[in-house]
Amino acid sequence: MIHQYINNGYYIVLDVNSGSVHSVDPLLYDVISFLSERIPDSEKPFQIAQSLKDETAAALKEKYSQEEIREAFEDIQELIDQEELFTADIYKNFVMDFKKRQTVVKALCLHIAHDCNLACQYCFAEEGEYHGRRALMTFEVGKKALDFLIANSGNRRNLEVDFFGGEPLMNWQVVKQLVEYGRSQEEAHNKKFRFTLTTNGVLLNDEIMEFCNREMSNVVLSLDGRKEVNDKMRPFRNGTGSYDLIVPKFQKFAEKRGDRDYFVRGTFTHNNLDFGKDVLHFADLGFKKMSVEPVVAPDEEPYAIKEADLPQILEEYDRLAAEYVKRHKEGRGFTFFHFMLDLTQGPCVAKRLSGCGSGTEYLAVTPWGDLYPCHQFVGNEDFLLGNVDTGVTNTAVRDEFKLCNVYAKDKCRDCFARFYCSGGCAANSYNFHGSITDAYDIGCEMQKKRIECAIMIKAALADGSDE
Repeated sequence: MIHQYINNGYYIVLDVNSGSVHSVDPLLYDVISFLSERIPDSEKPFQIAQSLKDETAAALKEKYSQEEIREAFEDIQELIDQEELFTADIYKNFVMDFKKRQTVVKALCLHIAHDCNLACQYCFAEEGEYHGRRALMTFEVGKKALDFLIANSGNRRNLEVDFFGGEPLMNWQVVKQLVEYGRSQEEAHNKKFRFTLTTNGVLLNDEIMEFCNREMSNVVLSLDGRKEVNDKMRPFRNGTGSYDLIVPKFQKFAEKRGDRDYFVRGTFTHNNLDFGKDVLHFADLGFKKMSVEPVVAPDEEPYAIKEADLPQILEEYDRLAAEYVKRHKEGRGFTFFHFMLDLTQGPCVAKRLSGCGSGTEYLAVTPWGDLYPCHQFVGNEDFLLGNVDTGVTNTAVRDEFKLCNVYAKDKCRDCFARFYCSGGCAANSYNFHGSITDAYDIGCEMQKKRIECAIMIKAALADGSDE
């Protein structure tokens, strides 16, 4: 399967099955385009038939000379021989074995606080309550969760625990206790915990910053961008904006953080379809690592992203990508999460086929110890998997998630992006279509554009020119 596109002046050819990416000239681009409609994916390298070469030359004779086309075919044949063009789908043969694989739990999202000190308008957690009562996780419940993770992680050594909410800093003492307990269990069980934290920053202070820089592998700092954008969607409960209080704290924290991982993470909505300006605003504030995600909301919400918004959104990603390249070449580069792409190795087979591992390898834990496939399913009793006391008892739901992969989704099978996005978010699929094996269509279009931009950026930065 071949995917071709032109982005910011770069002619990109992606061999989907092998993951090979080629930045080519217009001649090679046009010849491959002509061939891709006539050559099926091959189980092994093949020789292009002379009759097909003649047909191609005749079709393109008005644009290119016969000698140019002949040289193009030599280059294409070399790529085919190296299994970098028109290759077979190397993953489809793994599907049955993949479905039967033994899974272990490797990550937990601990809902340390079902409460929040902000009233973000788009919050899927209903201001931290998750369709239920406000609650803080006790140390005892959190300890059981870590014990559950250790007991169900098999031979896996590296384990991940994300302190999530609501707002985790509203239960800070328990966060510290659980980190201390986790560290105390590492040597005895041959495990290593990677703790992360997501915070809105309202309660951030020097003591918390110091602790996070010592113990947290990653910290996600929630901020939506420019002051007017952030304060419209992320106010306090009294309606006042949070930007002026939070930004100086985040700037101080990012400076103290040094080279340790962090992300300033925003959400864009129908209200700021020019979200690229918010990304650049983060960069201008001094932040080096950032992510701005599209809101996912029912169509009736005034801030929801509509299908009609897509053309503007896709153009915005293109503009942002061009500026991203420009700033990197000027020595003012930053990291944008959706433009991070590993073209040399990439994710393992399991990640390529099933993504985040929700419901199997990754679970969410409520303040009272209930287990759900991920934080977005919390409160939906149909997806209640069990409890930290009993373990996973609803094996039917777990097995449903185990079977959720790109070959189980009709919309993914012929999509060029399937091995990059791994089928997208199961929760978004369920919320819009009532099935975890469908796909959130608006999200798919944005994801495909982000992948195209990320590949273009690789080509542009490898190019080395200042244009």
